[in-house]
Amino acid sequence: MISVDNISIRFGAFVLFDGVSFQLNKGERVGLVGRNGAGKTTILNLIAGHNKPDEGQIVRSDAAEIGYLPQQMKHQGSKPLYEETMQAFDHILQLEARIAELAREMEERGDFTSDSYMKLIEKQTTLNDRFEILGGNTIHAAIEQTLIGLGFRTSDMDRPVSEFSGGWRMRIELAKILLRRPDYILLDEPTNHLDIDSIQWLENYLASYGGGVLVISHDRVFLDNLTNRTLDLSLGKIFDYRVGYSKYVSLKQERIEHQMAAYVNQQKMIRDTEQFIDRFRYKATKAVQVQSRIKQLQKLDKIEVEQEDTLEMNLRFPPSRRSGRIVVETEGLSKAYGANEVLHNVDLVLERGDKVAFVGRNGEGKTTLSRIIVGELGFEGKFRIGHNTELGYFAQNQDELMDEGKTVYETVDNIATGDMRTKIRDVLGAFLFRGEDIDKKVKVLSGGERSRLALAVMIMQPYNFLVLDEPTNHLDMRSKDILKEALLQYDGTLIVVSHDREFLDGLIDKVYEFRDKTVKEYTGGIFEFLEKRNIRTISEIERRETATSLQQKNGKKRSVIEYEERKKRDRKLRKVEKKVEAFEQKIDGLEREIEHMDRMMEDPDRISDQNVFDTYREKQQKHEQLMKEWEKASNELHSLKGHGN
Repeated sequence: MISVDNISIRFGAFVLFDGVSFQLNKGERVGLVGRNGAGKTTILNLIAGHNKPDEGQIVRSDAAEIGYLPQQMKHQGSKPLYEETMQAFDHILQLEARIAELAREMEERGDFTSDSYMKLIEKQTTLNDRFEILGGNTIHAAIEQTLIGLGFRTSDMDRPVSEFSGGWRMRIELAKILLRRPDYILLDEPTNHLDIDSIQWLENYLASYGGGVLVISHDRVFLDNLTNRTLDLSLGKIFDYRVGYSKYVSLKQERIEHQMAAYVNQQKMIRDTEQFIDRFRYKATKAVQVQSRIKQLQKLDKIEVEQEDTLEMNLRFPPSRRSGRIVVETEGLSKAYGANEVLHNVDLVLERGDKVAFVGRNGEGKTTLSRIIVGELGFEGKFRIGHNTELGYFAQNQDELMDEGKTVYETVDNIATGDMRTKIRDVLGAFLFRGEDIDKKVKVLSGGERSRLALAVMIMQPYNFLVLDEPTNHLDMRSKDILKEALLQYDGTLIVVSHDREFLDGLIDKVYEFRDKTVKEYTGGIFEFLEKRNIRTISEIERRETATSLQQKNGKKRSVIEYEERKKRDRKLRKVEKKVEAFEQKIDGLEREIEHMDRMMEDPDRISDQNVFDTYREKQQKHEQLMKEWEKASNELHSLKGHGN
């Protein structure tokens, strides 16, 4: 169990949260939600032990192991992917190395019947048992299954980690955490780095995970499919809902309504009390009542209402010119990076008003085609952009391209024209920049705030064709709702590269799936596509499509593993055979000695020394001990020979 006990965090006079308490138990899958800046990541850092609270404490069960995947982390690994992931099993690999060390020591010795040798056998047996209990014989299968589930290809296994992008390196860290199987897993926005296939695989994996899971995510479907409890960090407090995300939303709305009603009643009471104080402040006959009312107001615990829940947002893109009927057309379009071909002979046509989603595993060419469409990359084949097309592009790194020296307001003001200049504050407010927020420098903004600002910049301009590459990464629930509502009312042509199923639901009417260097069109929404493409989940497609390549890769890898295992088994077989043979020789020699002494014992007159009887008993006891060890070694030899067959 992990107990968060009355913790508080303050930054000077600013209180991030105060008196927060909750427990996380094994088997629970908990979603931690709240608006950006509420302190969700801070809580994960506190639980992981990276920071300490100003007040209160975090209590963990003895020896509880925690696996923590933060939003951002530095990874400088240069090992091959497979070898890097093997580090998750360091404890098992160390155990295996110790077993091998004992085996070498036993091979070099010939005193098979000595007490010290017997102790080595017992120690090796104990370590072998522990190795099997820890799953040492299945680690290779577990690594391959996890890496493939998270979107890696079998051809990636020998690639250096340094060749992978930051998002893929985060997947490697996630794989290592899952393979370690800690008691508790803390995940901060894990779906930002995953495609739809991998998200569904992770959902299934965590759904059957025996430990506790605490996850921060703005992916509603992910939370719905995974969590059975929701912690809402709001107004510096924790509200605990013992339900999944969708039910939490409904229950929270009821709480907000009650909260608003209580707030209205309290405000009326405050106004009435203040009026009473002002009216009778200088009347001696009312002095006691006035002082009582003043103290009442001073002690009053004022009710707060979450601002974002009471705001009405209505955001629209500015009007733009009408484009031609054909907006984008490709014929035989191909793109390669050196010897690596990403797209091959792609044919597609987008017409005015189409709203389409680009989906598929990372690395299949979604962003590549997006950059070709906006003119950032060269290509082979034919490509045509339509007449009167005014294109707006939101890249994954759009937030990094802004001038960090400008304020939030200046960033938007520099691009606003015409009537949109009068709506700057409204647009910024819609993306949750209010009051003093608009005077912040870009350089001090968080990743989520920068993404919201980049979207605000885009929405101020009269584009009739938008290409959005992962626009919802780092956006909180409310910001995603604002953007989606604006896009639903947008009458231009739209391409969205996204893995957020809830965001795409109802927004797009066509899906282009990127797979095996080609692009296939599906008519309908995202969930219709998922239903058409597989029986239950996209991860089944992944398993079917990688079966052949996995078998080929595994054939090579397993042949190496099996060869090493055969060598290890043969060495052990020879060692045990020698051990059995040595025991038999010792037993034969001892039995001859005992037989000789038996003949001596038949004539007691020939024996005058009591030591003879003592020696006789010692030899019998030694014979009994050797027979036990011989039987144990013989059974081991039989087992090894049977396994080899």
